[in-house]
Amino acid sequence: MKESKANQKQFVGVVVSDKMDKTVVVMVERLVEHPLYKKYIRRRKKFMAHDEENACRVGDKVLIEETRPLSKHKRWRVRHILERAKVLEKTEDKSQEAQG
Repeated sequence: MKESKANQKQFVGVVVSDKMDKTVVVMVERLVEHPLYKKYIRRRKKFMAHDEENACRVGDKVLIEETRPLSKHKRWRVRHILERAKVLEKTEDKSQEAQG
């Protein structure tokens, strides 16, 4: 991929959907301080991001960056996959152990 410019926004988030072709939905979570009560509130927002190789899977931690509009809702691009999702054990293995 091309080098990112200094003024482009970047966020780290978790992939929550990979059902579309070359597009993933990334949930970005941030903490915001309440102006009056000074308590930190968790804010979440979903972004649609372009994934050219369809490499991302649900649960992956990714870095997304701002880009030109790619479609009606896509204005972000997956820059890196920071951490792969942990693979759960298959239920087939558990059912075979229960039978045998």
